[in-house]
Amino acid sequence: MRLRLPEERPTEPPTGYKIAHPVLSQDGTRAGFTGVSLGGALPYGVLDEARCVYGRRHRAPHRRCDCGFHCVHDSAAAEAMLCTAEHRAAVLLEVGVLGAYIRFERGFRYARQRVRTATVGPCACGAVAGALADAGWGRPGWRALTAACAGCVRGRTSLSLASFARLAGEGLRVQATGAAVVATAGSGVSELVAEAALLQARLDWFQSQLARLVDPGPQG
Repeated sequence: MRLRLPEERPTEPPTGYKIAHPVLSQDGTRAGFTGVSLGGALPYGVLDEARCVYGRRHRAPHRRCDCGFHCVHDSAAAEAMLCTAEHRAAVLLEVGVLGAYIRFERGFRYARQRVRTATVGPCACGAVAGALADAGWGRPGWRALTAACAGCVRGRTSLSLASFARLAGEGLRVQATGAAVVATAGSGVSELVAEAALLQARLDWFQSQLARLVDPGPQG
């Protein structure tokens, strides 16, 4: 006789937490995330369905496989992973667990998810992030993004937090640690202000580069 695990039928989707890297498609028309471990090779959207990373035909999550989306119950446990050197550039996600799931001690392995909120850490210089800029690596067809302030964006491909939320769609909320404003797809004036700040910072950087070319200074 085979014992069966009890089935749960929650009245609303369970909430979980995880970390991931924000990504931008090569043509700049889509935004999403990529995982930090097993599923890192498969970028996913705000509302997406898990696929087996081993290419097997079964539905995720399968009991005899470790495929499926993963998250933990406690936000503090997910935030703790951001302390490691290899995960410092990742963002914290709050997700809704959808479809079939398998519960384990610290979290869930599940079939579908909706990313509700992405919390972006500070820029590498320590300032509050106002944008997500090219991190210098990626996946085929996708550029990884990292937190950046207006002064550190320079000439890199970048998006304001509100622009990332708009491209990602599905009502995603993006917030920066230490910031008072939460960016959404319909931020209006706040999105324009953020875009203007990025454009001004980029213009200042290009002007400084032009000045160096025009006036290289005394030659040694």
